Amino acid sequence: MYSHERAQQKKFIMMTTTPINKLVLRLAIPSIITMLVTAIYNMADTFFVARLDIQSPAAVGIIFSYMSFIQAVAFFFGQGSANYISRALGAKDRKNAELMASTGFFTALIVGVIISIIGFVCMDEILKILGSTETILPYSRAYFKYILIGTPLIMASFVMNNQMRFQGNAWMGMMGIATGAILNIFLDPIFIFIFKMGVAGASLATMLSQCLSFSILIYMTRRGDEIPLSIKNFKPTFAQYKEITAGGLPSLGRQGLASVAVAYLNHSAGLYGDLAIAAMSVVNRVVIFSSSIVIGFGQGFQPVCGFNYGAKIFERVKQAFNFSVIFTTVYCVILSVIGYFFGANVIALFRPDDAELIELGAMALKFQSYAFIFVGYITMSNMYLQSTRKTIRASILAASRQGFMLALALYVCKNLFGLTGIAMAQPVADFLSFMIAVPFSVSAISEMKN
Repeated sequence: MYSHERAQQKKFIMMTTTPINKLVLRLAIPSIITMLVTAIYNMADTFFVARLDIQSPAAVGIIFSYMSFIQAVAFFFGQGSANYISRALGAKDRKNAELMASTGFFTALIVGVIISIIGFVCMDEILKILGSTETILPYSRAYFKYILIGTPLIMASFVMNNQMRFQGNAWMGMMGIATGAILNIFLDPIFIFIFKMGVAGASLATMLSQCLSFSILIYMTRRGDEIPLSIKNFKPTFAQYKEITAGGLPSLGRQGLASVAVAYLNHSAGLYGDLAIAAMSVVNRVVIFSSSIVIGFGQGFQPVCGFNYGAKIFERVKQAFNFSVIFTTVYCVILSVIGYFFGANVIALFRPDDAELIELGAMALKFQSYAFIFVGYITMSNMYLQSTRKTIRASILAASRQGFMLALALYVCKNLFGLTGIAMAQPVADFLSFMIAVPFSVSAISEMKN
């Protein structure tokens, strides 16, 4: 017990005294790698199955809505419990941190089993809701079944990764997720081409890779100063779920509505054929891969924010926010320039011989470049509001960019400009979300200073 207390005291000193820029970067690097690796899971599947036909990458794009949904639920429990854990450790309350860790983990595991059962019972209905056309449906079924099997472990892995990150152990979480991603990249071509499983092979590779990540993360929770997960500590209370809701609702809103918006995007693109769905699926993978660095940097900022907010060292919280906004905005500007001038080259990496898909994808990517410069500020503002328990503002902002603002932009732009409007919907949503983020973040920082 003494060694645990000493380790926690050492971590407390590190989180509250290390120079802000150095500390945020130290925690951000493993989080960035984790997010890149997570993006590579879907990127690799799309890259390999795009070699088969148009329907296979379209099917992966359809199931992405489901993946966004289970990730939203997992982040609800993961970030909801981890936010509390971070503040509890900042206040040196390890006992309640241990109880909360087990509550978040085991609840997510149980919910994952329920979601998986519902998915198998209502498979075709769910796939059609997600935007699958009749021609894509057989491919969607083949990809969906293995993802459903792995759903409980996928969700539990996200919870563990978030809890480790908020404890300041982001490197451990990164190792678990990264190992699975490497296995996925290795297994994809084997199952897809050598075993001739097609799109189902990509799904099986993803499921097995996630199982490996889960096993590694479970092992790591029992090492060092990490808070252990124990069924004995699974004593859920209303107060715990209230804390999880307060800390996790913004993530649920952000990614849950993103799932709905992507399904709406698939339905909208489906009006123009399977190729339109496939093209938007490829563009989404590229944008998610680019955004993963911003989100990963924000996840490095969050434990710094939560720890110092819990310790009432508010000047460090403000310094961390300003540094994170500047860093991510510079990155977004660079990516915007690359996307504007080299969009066609990027899309061609997936289907080099499909001129129509490349043309549509490059147009969408160029539109994305116009407003990607705002993504850094939007993301950092959302994570600041979430970590400091500004639940209502955090939830509204979280639900805007890839949620209700995207759905609104899709509806308006599609009716005004057709397929071109679908391609320009996300940058419109980004600009509108930025207009929300500025007053929300400025007012919250002013409140903290007072």
